[in-house]
Parts: sequence; C-alpha cells; structure tokens
Amino acid sequence: MKLDEPRINVKMLRKLLVFSVMMFGFGYAMVPLYEKFCEVTGIYELQQPDVLDKNAKVDETRIINIQLDANVRGLPWSFRPLQSAIQVHPGKSAEVIYEISNQSDKTQAGQAIPSYSPRNLERYLKKFECFCFTQQELEGGETRQMAVRFVIDPELPKDVHTATLSYTFFSLMKD
Repeated sequence: MKLDEPRINVKMLRKLLVFSVMMFGFGYAMVPLYEKFCEVTGIYELQQPDVLDKNAKVDETRIINIQLDANVRGLPWSFRPLQSAIQVHPGKSAEVIYEISNQSDKTQAGQAIPSYSPRNLERYLKKFECFCFTQQELEGGETRQMAVRFVIDPELPKDVHTATLSYTFFSLMKD
C-alpha cells in the first residue's frame, strides 16, 4: 500500500500543474477576450466622440425631456448635474454641466461610465464632448465643472418623449 503513495502523489502533482497552466492561460486570455467583448457590445463606442451629421435638421415640432443623473462608486467624491433636467429639440445641440468634488485630502482618479434610458438611446445620442471620454484625476479638495455636449438625432422614434443620461464614476486603481 505504501508503494502506491508516491505514484498517487506524482499523479496529483501532474493534475495540479496542468490545472495551474490552464488557469494561467485563461487569465492571460481574459484581456483580449474582454476587449473583444467590449468591441462587440459597443462599450468602446460609448467612450469616444461621435461624428455629427452636418445635414441633420432640427425638429422644432418635438421636445425631448432629458433627465440627468450622477453617481459615484468607490470614490470619496460628490458628483451632481447642475440641472436635474433639460428640454431639447432633436437635432439641436445641447450642453449640460456636471460638478464633481474630491471630498478627501488625497489625489484620486476615476472614470465615468455612461448609461442611458430608454434602451438603445445611444444610437440617437451623439456626444461630441464628454468627461466620460477620459479618466479624471482630482486633487484633494478640488472641485471641477465638466460639460457634456450632445445632440439627439431627429431619427429618434416618435414615441420617445423622455430620456435619461446617467454617469457613474468608478475608482481607478493607481499602479
């Protein structure tokens, strides 16, 4: 019985080594898989300026109510829009201002991730300036105002009268 123990230990060691190599390979492959996932789902498109159609006409017959929302996760920051809502005509550019404050005495970095409602609004929301395009770093106690400039495409379905623009700042780990 004791003669089989070294063989069992070697067999177990091989299994653990194979498992370890597989897990390392899986971890190594996660970065390109995640990048491909973001590309396929359009997440990267949410964080870059849109190209505006110069031929788009302003639809003066419609008004879209835009609700503004701001959230913070994992940062000692306060974050809010200076207005809670605005009204825009599709095709006419608009600007909203958000204010952010670092409540700590240390420099903190964060990235804003947008989310929109109703579903698929990102197809019709054309942002040409947004703090969400870049990482933000605030010194301790610093307060900053940041703009979002956008236009709602006149092709927005006629049954949409209200939309929500929400931005959530997440903490960035410093290396």
